Amino acid sequence: MIAYKLLHVRRDGSIGPLFINRRLRITPGVWMRAECHPTRGFAVRPGWHASPVPSAPHLGTKNRRWYRVELRGVKELLRPTCQGGRWLIATHMRVLEPVSALPPASQNTKSTSQQ
Repeated sequence: MIAYKLLHVRRDGSIGPLFINRRLRITPGVWMRAECHPTRGFAVRPGWHASPVPSAPHLGTKNRRWYRVELRGVKELLRPTCQGGRWLIATHMRVLEPVSALPPASQNTKSTSQQ
């Protein structure tokens, strides 16, 4: 299944998760199995979190970029609209490519992030 994931872009150009297991470096094109990393202040929801569209109104985009990803072992989690509405949580993920241009309705310039 094709989906979208907002990833942290480091100064050296590498990419990784936004919050949980932040030190992980994700290599595009490589299938990665999800791991469970309970983190204080966050609900435990094991799996790679992605969205069916490149939009997450509750997250800022500073030092972040949307990527098109391929998912396996997907479960859907319905969340409030202000948190993106529909989350896809997968057992496996492969980053395919950066999203080059988003339509205006999908762009988010919020500068702070919240969970």
